[in-house]
Amino acid sequence: MKMINLKSESAEFAGFLENWFTKLPVLKLNDLVKQPEKLAIVSVDIINGFCYAGPLSSPRVAGIVHPICQLFTSLHQMGVKNFVLTQDTHEADAVEFADFPPHCVRSTTESETVDEFKELPFFSEFVIFPKNSINSALNSGLAAWIQSHPEVDTFIVVGDCSDLCTYQLAMFLRLDANARQLKRRVIVPENCVQTYDTPVALAVEKHLTAHPGDWMHVSFLYHMFLNGVEIVKKLE
Repeated sequence: MKMINLKSESAEFAGFLENWFTKLPVLKLNDLVKQPEKLAIVSVDIINGFCYAGPLSSPRVAGIVHPICQLFTSLHQMGVKNFVLTQDTHEADAVEFADFPPHCVRSTTESETVDEFKELPFFSEFVIFPKNSINSALNSGLAAWIQSHPEVDTFIVVGDCSDLCTYQLAMFLRLDANARQLKRRVIVPENCVQTYDTPVALAVEKHLTAHPGDWMHVSFLYHMFLNGVEIVKKLE
């Protein structure tokens, strides 16, 4: 049986990832938004329970709320009308709570859209899909919405977490298109996605699951990139 020695590869690969990450391109919105009706932006889990309150809230995630609002506003001014939010809205006895602390239970403050989104003058135009798992397309209505909008061939994905719900959403959009022989762009702007941080030392001390934020963020962006998702520094 082949022995695995991650330490022998980690330094070299970490350097490779850092170099890849620092060279992410900036994509101009004027080049992207030629036909606004063909573009949709999907935001996953920008709700109180991941930004401001509850056991899974994170200041790292809260930090992307403002740039997402700016991106929403720019796109709306350019004529984009397809704004979709997928949001954890768990049952009180959610099966998922065997793997994660209880969070974002239906009808609680944690499950509410952040106020910054609600304050946008065009918030009433948003389509919201509650979800009960980390995959936005499962039993949520999102897949049906996508199929009912065949004109949309470009999706921008924003939200959290880079290695969990955001990853699952971007991969679904990419693989769904592949499976159905559809030409589709899936774009993830790095400044509008993020994940939480549980350093190894803290995890060992508190008997938690280690989750180094920078490593998980960048490595999962790279994995999306390997699967055909466009990763850009930002959209401007």
